[in-house]
Amino acid sequence: MIKRIIVVFFMSLAVVAVKAQEGKSAFDFLNLPVSSHANSLGGNNISIIEEDVSMVRYNPALLGPEMDMIIDLNYMRYMAATNSAGAIFAKAAGDRGAWSAGLQYVGYGNLKEADATGNILGTFSAKDMVISGGYAHDFGARWRGGVQAKFIYSSYAEYSSLALAVDVGLNYYNSDNQFSMSLVFKNLGGQLKRFTENHERLPWDIQFGFSKTMRSVPIRWSVTVDHLSKWRLPYAKPKTDEFYDGEILVTKDTFFSNLFRHMIFGVEYIPSRNFYVALGYNYKTHTDMLRYGRNFFSGFTFGTGVQVKMVGFGVSVANRHVSGTMFMFNLNMRLNDFKR
Repeated sequence: MIKRIIVVFFMSLAVVAVKAQEGKSAFDFLNLPVSSHANSLGGNNISIIEEDVSMVRYNPALLGPEMDMIIDLNYMRYMAATNSAGAIFAKAAGDRGAWSAGLQYVGYGNLKEADATGNILGTFSAKDMVISGGYAHDFGARWRGGVQAKFIYSSYAEYSSLALAVDVGLNYYNSDNQFSMSLVFKNLGGQLKRFTENHERLPWDIQFGFSKTMRSVPIRWSVTVDHLSKWRLPYAKPKTDEFYDGEILVTKDTFFSNLFRHMIFGVEYIPSRNFYVALGYNYKTHTDMLRYGRNFFSGFTFGTGVQVKMVGFGVSVANRHVSGTMFMFNLNMRLNDFKR
């Protein structure tokens, strides 16, 4: 009965979300990575089962009582002068529940301010921030659901905006065969205060993913499917044209190009519970950069992590564009172990 209620709830939520939030969005910083582990698996993952509280940002249903008193700190050096830093903390709520609280800040440095004719008037600052709180509960031995509320603030020069969003997730995990499957509705909500008189929507999304650990070798592979509310994801590909004596842009909108632009692939080598090496590939990132001078490594991500007693470290690297390499670092601490 509980499983039927869950299925009906998610189907109803999907219909409401699709009808209520069609269109372009603001607050796209919400899609920036906050976990080096997820970032090393292609930039997004909603299904790996670990005692890694940073993964809760991607799927609130990954939160659980096994993460009791764990705090995670993250820092990302993005392209140009963009930096991101944040923290998230988890606390058990009985044997079958847990809650979390987090803060994430993105700063873009000082930017040049110009008028409509291009005259430089000075500089201005731009920043984004999100405060989050979540709760997850086990519905049985293999099912877990979670919800995460996010209070969002953005400020660009004299313009600012406030928004409220909710993530809702569901996870199925079979420990016998090490298989995990998740469904997540992200960034459902709207603006409380607008930048201008125009209303802008949040970057809402429906995502599905699964992970499987091999029986004979310590390898786990994952597939994450995003942008499920929209099938067509065309992109422009440069092509040499002799008639124009240069390159022209050709729109790619085939069945297979759309299919793979929804999919993110990741593989991990996990010889022990305290160490992993991961590689990811995001075809959408790769093709998005085709017209902007991308290199061979665009779309690929790499990372590793190690747990030493009560302290864990994780790093990931991605070269999305020729203009810069994205570096991310996570530090997690098991506060209960410090008391022993």
